[in-house]
Amino acid sequence: MNKKIILGVTAVFTAGMLYSCNNSGSQQTSNTENTTQESTADNHDHAGHDHTQAAPTQSSEPAAILPNFTFYQLRSGIRVSNENLAKDKNTVFILFDPGCSHCQHEATELEKNIDRIKDVNIFYISMNDPALVLGFFDSFAPKLSKSSNVEVLIDKDQTFIQSIHVPSQFPANYVYGADGKLKAHWEGEKNINEAISQFHK
Repeated sequence: MNKKIILGVTAVFTAGMLYSCNNSGSQQTSNTENTTQESTADNHDHAGHDHTQAAPTQSSEPAAILPNFTFYQLRSGIRVSNENLAKDKNTVFILFDPGCSHCQHEATELEKNIDRIKDVNIFYISMNDPALVLGFFDSFAPKLSKSSNVEVLIDKDQTFIQSIHVPSQFPANYVYGADGKLKAHWEGEKNINEAISQFHK
């Protein structure tokens, strides 16, 4: 039963992400369930999905308090959890897809402004194949991925969408304070100066 729910969420989530990365970026944060179903209605055959089962696990708002998580470092495979969070800085989680043009643009812009974000921790998280993620950073932000305050993580178990949030657009940015409380959240493209301001909120 749980496996079926997770597969349903994953299918809806993936289809929604493909749409969101290709749209004009005008779609803003809204109810995830409604947005995902509407955005995939014309591009996707729903026959193989049971959305009534997937719906209860989705939430329109991210977790207000950061739950326990486990991700894995891209290059070393080392486990990263809440224990690895800085106790005196904001942590920014950026959920992204390597093929998403908005994600590529944001990474490039953050690399250009790398000196302005050195005092926050940034966790780039992807559920994609590690080779694709590595190619993404090699192509669009090689210096960013090697910065001491940036970790590139693989979400092997889809922990993010199961326990933190199912976004309707990529990239999805989440700013959590040292106390684990959500300070800011947005999905899709945002002016880089506004984004960096939110990182420091």
